[in-house]
Amino acid sequence: MTLANILRTDAHAHRPLPADSELVQAVAVLSRATQDAIWRRSRATQELRAVLREYYPGFLAAFAKGGATNLASAEARAILALAPTPAAAAKITKVRIAAALRHAGRQRGIDALARQVLDDLRQPQLRQPQLVEDAFGHQALAPLATLNAECASADQLTESTTTAFPAAPGLRDHHQLPGPGRPVGRTRPGRDRRRSCTLHRRRSLKAYAGSAPVTGASGRSISITRRTVKNDRLNATGFVWAFASIGRAGAPRDHYHRRRAHGDRHAAALRHLINRFLGQLHHCLQTGHAFDPAKAFDPLPARQRRPLLDS
Repeated sequence: MTLANILRTDAHAHRPLPADSELVQAVAVLSRATQDAIWRRSRATQELRAVLREYYPGFLAAFAKGGATNLASAEARAILALAPTPAAAAKITKVRIAAALRHAGRQRGIDALARQVLDDLRQPQLRQPQLVEDAFGHQALAPLATLNAECASADQLTESTTTAFPAAPGLRDHHQLPGPGRPVGRTRPGRDRRRSCTLHRRRSLKAYAGSAPVTGASGRSISITRRTVKNDRLNATGFVWAFASIGRAGAPRDHYHRRRAHGDRHAAALRHLINRFLGQLHHCLQTGHAFDPAKAFDPLPARQRRPLLDS
C-alpha cells in the first residue's frame, strides 16, 4: 500500500522502467548465463593450474603459449586426461597423443603438435615421490572433470546467445565500435535503444560500469580513486572490451599508449579507454550516428586545436 501511495502522489518523480521486448529479455538472460559460465570456467582453470604446479610443471610448460597456459583448451584437457602424472607421460606414445588431439577437434598439424607435446612432457622436471605423485594425479582429475563440464556449458550457452543476438536491436551500433565482437557485444549496454538513452545517461552509465573515477576534495588536497561500487558484469565486460581493443593497431591502442605516457598505470589507462567507449556507444545510440574513430579518439578537442598558419 505504501508503494501504491508513492506512485499515486509522486509518480512524476520516478522514472518508468523500459518495456524491453521478449527478444531483448531473452538475450539478457542468455548473456548473463554465459558470463557466469565463463567465470566458473576460469575458477576451475585456476584450481587445476594450482594443483599442477605442485607436481607437474612440465605439463604447464608444454601448453604455454605466449607465456600463459591455456588449460581450458580441448587439446590440453585431452592430453591431461591421458597422462595425469609425469610417470604416465613417460610411457605415452606419439600415436596416442595424436589420437587424443584428433578426438579433441584438432584438424591440422596434428603430427607436428603431437611430437612437440611428447618432447615437452619428457623434459626433465622436478618431481614428487611416486606415491605422492600418484595422489596428486588423482586429485587433478577432479578439477579436470569440473573444467570439462564448465567448458561444455560455456560453449553451449555461447552458441545459444550468438544465435539470438543478431536479431536484437542495436546490433549495428555494437559492431561499428572497435572490440572483440559478439561475445563482448552481448553484455555491453544498449540492448534497447530507449533504455540506454533515457535510463542511463552518459555520466551515470560510466559510474554504473565503475570506470568513472571518484574525486574527493578536502581543503587544498584532491584525491582521485577508482570506483568500487559498480555493476560487476558491466565492469568485467568493459575491461575485456578495452583489453581486446589494444591488441591491434588503431585508434584505441594509440589512446591507451597516450594515457600510459601521461603517467597512468595499465588498469587506469584501460578504465580511461572504457570511459571513451561507453561515451561513444551512448552517443551512437542516442543520435543514430555511425561510429567514426577519427572523431572518437581525436587526442585534442576541436576547441583546443590551433589553426594551421600559412607558411
